[in-house]
Amino acid sequence: MALVKYNNNSISAVTSASSIPSGALTHIKTLTASSSATLSFVDGSDGVVLDSTYPIYKFEFINMHPATNRQTFSFQGNAAGGSGYNETMTTTAFQVYNRENDGGAVLQYSAGSDQAQGTAFQILASDGIENDNDTAGSGYLHLYNPSSTTFVKHFTSFFNHPHASICIGTYVAGYFNTTSAIDAIQFKFNSGNIDSGSIKLYGIKDS
Repeated sequence: MALVKYNNNSISAVTSASSIPSGALTHIKTLTASSSATLSFVDGSDGVVLDSTYPIYKFEFINMHPATNRQTFSFQGNAAGGSGYNETMTTTAFQVYNRENDGGAVLQYSAGSDQAQGTAFQILASDGIENDNDTAGSGYLHLYNPSSTTFVKHFTSFFNHPHASICIGTYVAGYFNTTSAIDAIQFKFNSGNIDSGSIKLYGIKDS
């Protein structure tokens, strides 16, 4: 996101609010779960933009809380004109964690969270998120140039959540192995509903 710095002289020269750049990050849509099976962002539906308007899209996950205990949070996409959220992807994942009692910290590859030309929903939060009243997970996902019909579609993510008195951070990177445009993204837990939580979609402009 671009950072614009002004001094006193530049501020005094502004004659209207529209003269100040709005920044590179533009909010597009917020979806809020309420015992929802899935949350889906589909280009052209209900104000969602997921096309060539922006080269990068960012999804922010805020306090995603599962209805069922210890469920993994995941996503998949649809190619333009497709259905079923089953695009082929190859991914890699690793996790870091530390215990509340400082009894051990780990950095490790998360073999159960990766795919090699798989069509399953990609795990964003390795190990399950608990459904205790005070437990939820938050993070973000970047999707790069999803409208390209030349290149595969890359993505990177980070997700943080507590699990059995452990703070777990999961990093995922990968790509949709298709040259078709990706114009829909869906999120869900591997079992049960999304009890609560919000996902915000932003577009990031060219610098």
